[in-house]
Amino acid sequence: MDNQRPIIGITMGDPSGIGPEIIIKSYLDENIGNHKLVVIGDYDVMTAAAKAFQINIKIKRVKKISECQFDKNTVHVYDLNNVDVTRLEAGVVQAMSGNAAFQYVKEACSLAMKGEINAIATAPLNKEAMHKAGHFYPGHTEILAKFTNTKDYAMFLYDEALRVIHVSTHVSLLKAIQGLNKKRIATVIDLAHNTMVKLGCHAPKIAVAGINPHAGENGLFGDEEIREIIPAIELKKNQGINVIGPEAPDTIFLRAKEGAFDVVVAMYHDQGHIPLKLLGFHSGVNVTVGLPIIRTSVDHGTAFGKAWKGIANENSMKEAIKLAIKLV
Repeated sequence: MDNQRPIIGITMGDPSGIGPEIIIKSYLDENIGNHKLVVIGDYDVMTAAAKAFQINIKIKRVKKISECQFDKNTVHVYDLNNVDVTRLEAGVVQAMSGNAAFQYVKEACSLAMKGEINAIATAPLNKEAMHKAGHFYPGHTEILAKFTNTKDYAMFLYDEALRVIHVSTHVSLLKAIQGLNKKRIATVIDLAHNTMVKLGCHAPKIAVAGINPHAGENGLFGDEEIREIIPAIELKKNQGINVIGPEAPDTIFLRAKEGAFDVVVAMYHDQGHIPLKLLGFHSGVNVTVGLPIIRTSVDHGTAFGKAWKGIANENSMKEAIKLAIKLV
């Protein structure tokens, strides 16, 4: 077995959603299937998916990563056996599926922290289903932070057309504004710089978005830029990081797309997600940066309306796997 290639653990996501479909379709791409991949999930669900979508590929159950043979014609499933497929409902919020999705991520964290896998690529989970099962996390990012004991982390969205990192994510807009502080902004600028360096950009140009219209217009439309954002930028400039801002949020993403910046620091969830999803809905990848392990993810949800119908687009899953390999 080739020990030079990294082992990527792919969490299956919510079994009631499109995760099993987009994973198994990804294996059909030779650029994906030739790598060392193992699905952290349920053997019975992946077997059902292969049958449902008429995909002729072998599904092999393993209980240890060391049992994987990693040939391109086999989907190895590290089987947690959390799902009774006779009770699985496509496109429906189920506590069983929410619990299963949570357990996949938790186990993948353990495997990565022990070095048995080199990176994690995650299929989507459903927050409502997870909460229904009693796991009260806002999403993947917070689960990963919990089980890797990480305090300083951020959501980084990657696409060839645009790269965006977020100061805040799964909180209300009001809380995002109230919680804005220069220490957190400075931390995210550091994370942006370090991540771009890992991706091969050795002197990244970082632009920081304002939070108010026209970045506050020197206090005319709000003083958050003056109080919190500018001090963070100046601190990082003085430490040698190539960062500018705050820039007007309504133009910063277009300028980044045209090549003026390598990465944009967005202040809150929708400020960064809307432009990224507009430009790369099927190709964008979500990366949790700041963790002691590598984690990438699709940049979309469980798509219950398309679940188990054979119509889900697997491109984001493929890009997540490719980026995980690149980051390793």
